[in-house]
Amino acid sequence: MPKPDRRRPAGRATPKLRPVAPAPPEERVSAADVRLVRGKGGAKTGGGQGGEAWAIFHKATRAGRIYINWIDEPPIGPHASIQIYLNRQSQGRGVGRTAYRLASEKSQYDTIYAHMRKSNEASRRAAVAAGYEDVPSADHSQCLMRWVRQE
Repeated sequence: MPKPDRRRPAGRATPKLRPVAPAPPEERVSAADVRLVRGKGGAKTGGGQGGEAWAIFHKATRAGRIYINWIDEPPIGPHASIQIYLNRQSQGRGVGRTAYRLASEKSQYDTIYAHMRKSNEASRRAAVAAGYEDVPSADHSQCLMRWVRQE
């Protein structure tokens, strides 16, 4: 028996994801309950040369992943770049801000950049809470932020 065709009909746009609203204070997580577990990562997800990868856990539940790649992209040139992906149920609860901070502190790098869409306010707020600062750049279409290790 042939498998049913699960593709969307032609001409029908993919729906946009709704923005995630911050969770009420009683649903926010404690930073002490968030931990990172180092992993291998893939070629472009922290497993390449100079890369680092972690699984993010809230208590015993996997909340997402975070990784750092060594990349060479304008306008900065060669640099460490951090990326984070959270499961939907972990978004808006404070997991991202703790994961950004922990990964940056555990990393081998003293300076790390975060590239994100300018419309991604949740990720920007999480990065700021973890110590990242805006890097103004007229030549870059994304929001660019930098974390520098404090001695």
